[in-house]
Amino acid sequence: MAKVFTIPVPPDMSRKRARERTSDPRYVDGQRLLVEAMKYLAQSDPVANRPAIELISEHVRTRFRMSDSPLA
Repeated sequence: MAKVFTIPVPPDMSRKRARERTSDPRYVDGQRLLVEAMKYLAQSDPVANRPAIELISEHVRTRFRMSDSPLA
């Protein structure tokens, strides 16, 4: 079995903390577009478009569809 070696390093207090996070406008616009698509599908025919709405909704909630599979 392999052994794990750790080398302790004291924290460098002079380093800047975390960089400030900014939202990516392309991501925000993409999410807005998906929400608009869901609204359109719900207005045109909510019963027939339910699977499509659920798929888009799952993507909006998780950012990646957990049901996606490379084997499907």
